[in-house]
Amino acid sequence: MKKNIGNYNAAFPTPIVVVGAMTDGRPNWFEVAWCGIGDRDLVTLSVEESHETCRGIFADKRLSISLCDEALLPRADYVGIVSGKKVDKSGVFAWTPGELGAPIPDDAPVSMECELVDTYKQHGMCLLICRVRNTYVDEQYLDEKQKVDYSRLKPVLFEPRFRYLLTGKDLGPCIEPGRALQKHLTENQ
Repeated sequence: MKKNIGNYNAAFPTPIVVVGAMTDGRPNWFEVAWCGIGDRDLVTLSVEESHETCRGIFADKRLSISLCDEALLPRADYVGIVSGKKVDKSGVFAWTPGELGAPIPDDAPVSMECELVDTYKQHGMCLLICRVRNTYVDEQYLDEKQKVDYSRLKPVLFEPRFRYLLTGKDLGPCIEPGRALQKHLTENQ
């Protein structure tokens, strides 16, 4: 039996990402737990616009969004709990500027260099709509088709009980489970 728990948003877990932008000539970083996909080349971030990193994003319209693996988690969590208005977070990650100039953490397994294309404000939050321009991937996480192999990468996820989860189990290709069920249903009609 299912229980109605109200208007609880259960569209979780979401990937933990480290967002970087230049503020006052140096990189600033923060962790974002509410990251989503807007389209093929669009990433959405739901943030409080008061973050220091957001100041750089709004001024520059350039940012990096880096997936977090287990090795990166302690630093990702750290940049999420300290304020860039009070602490200089520029040295937390060694970094290289991307082709657009956004700071890319050197040891992030996957980083997307993005441009801010739109914002949407509601209920005290700001939805950043970001267009991916460049994606930088540590080669050990690429498959034979030069696509990211998430079963090797094992990105860290956030779930709303304020817990981190680790991914990594490959359940097989999409469409095959549906086709198997379709075949079964067709044969048993």
